[in-house]
Amino acid sequence: MKLLKVTKAEMTVISVTVLLVLVLTGILSSTNSFNQNVETNYDISVAFPNLSFSRPVGIFNADDNRLFVVEQVGIIQIIDSSESNDSTKVFLDIQDQVLYGGEQGLLGLAFHPEFNSNGLFYINYVADEPRRTIVSEFRIMDNDHDLANESSEVIILEVLQPYSNHNGGEILFASDGYLYIAMGDGGGSGDPDKNGQDRTTLLGAILRIDIDSKTSGNNYAIPNDNPFVGNLEGYREEIFAYGLRNPWRMSFDFNTSSLWVGDVGQNSYEEIDIVENGGNYGWNIQEGTHCYITLDCDSSGLQPPVWEYDHSEGTSITGGYVYYGTKIPSLYTKYIYGDYGSGKIWALTVNSSNTENILIADSTVNIASFGVSYNGEYYICGYDGIIYTLEENLDSIDTFSTTDHTTTLKTNTTADFESGFFDNSLGIAFSSLLISLIILLKIRQRKKEKFYVK
Repeated sequence: MKLLKVTKAEMTVISVTVLLVLVLTGILSSTNSFNQNVETNYDISVAFPNLSFSRPVGIFNADDNRLFVVEQVGIIQIIDSSESNDSTKVFLDIQDQVLYGGEQGLLGLAFHPEFNSNGLFYINYVADEPRRTIVSEFRIMDNDHDLANESSEVIILEVLQPYSNHNGGEILFASDGYLYIAMGDGGGSGDPDKNGQDRTTLLGAILRIDIDSKTSGNNYAIPNDNPFVGNLEGYREEIFAYGLRNPWRMSFDFNTSSLWVGDVGQNSYEEIDIVENGGNYGWNIQEGTHCYITLDCDSSGLQPPVWEYDHSEGTSITGGYVYYGTKIPSLYTKYIYGDYGSGKIWALTVNSSNTENILIADSTVNIASFGVSYNGEYYICGYDGIIYTLEENLDSIDTFSTTDHTTTLKTNTTADFESGFFDNSLGIAFSSLLISLIILLKIRQRKKEKFYVK
């Protein structure tokens, strides 16, 4: 029998090589088990292959089969939710009124609860001279429900903006009939004007107003149960909650009346809040659950987020919606949200006994916003101009459990590793032997020794 003659020094090299392979394999295995809660039974696909938009930042519905796409430049376009649709119609064009650039522009749209009968809708945009947020009312044309009457604008609210960023922008109606308005802290790094904790300003807060009534010279009234009604400290009575940095997208779960808010962080943490009447959500005392200004801070009276993540997962949260559609049963009642910077999408479940956050997609899309159709199906607004949809991957469901395994849009997934070479014991042994032989040959070649058998 022919054998390979190996010196003592060479045996030491082989042993060290095998040990290194085993250590590296252990690292890969531990990484796999860390990711095992990721679900990858979901795909992101283009919803309307024949359509694209200019800097879309929102998708909304008017309780019918139309989708209204808000373009940051100052245009709202209508598309039919039919996948075969290859045309759009301009609903509103106010580009000449909008200050566009960076985080500024046309940012929000909401339809009056009685829109189908009164034709009223509301927008949130940034204007110039002076720089300010404007929330205004429009109505549709009498003879064309797909076209806004641009001369019908009534300004509801104006808020001066000290900087060009952190404008918030979301507006929406709740089941109570009131209009909720998300306002950022006014911008600048770290909230230099301390607006987040200043209740005498409308910045850094969620506002709540009654647009069906008018009082004190305003085109709105203050709901009687707003938290600071009748205060003597000069606090703004429009404030519903405060202590927010830049709430980028919020939504109501109309089954529970919970108000979900994605609040963009500063340098380290992104957070999700379920906002309640009178709540203080901490900025800029804290970023998420972590002290921001000093290493030690007083968190008494602050409402912690229901979820946070650090910047290894993403850098700019995009709030979403609780899913009540029918196409993806496994996501029913979960809060679906994402991150603009990383393209990741998660499904969050929060209840009194358990909080579970699961990564369901890892994309390359800059997620500007999410939207839902009138029947609750999910859309993803890509800042690249494309509208995407989230779908269940039926092929992967045949192979993977919907609760224990994962697949993502990127190629380097947990599923890939689990079925890969380094998770197979035979592969480990073979790779160790192969690497050892290669090293042995290199050693002998350098020594100009003969490779022989006997």
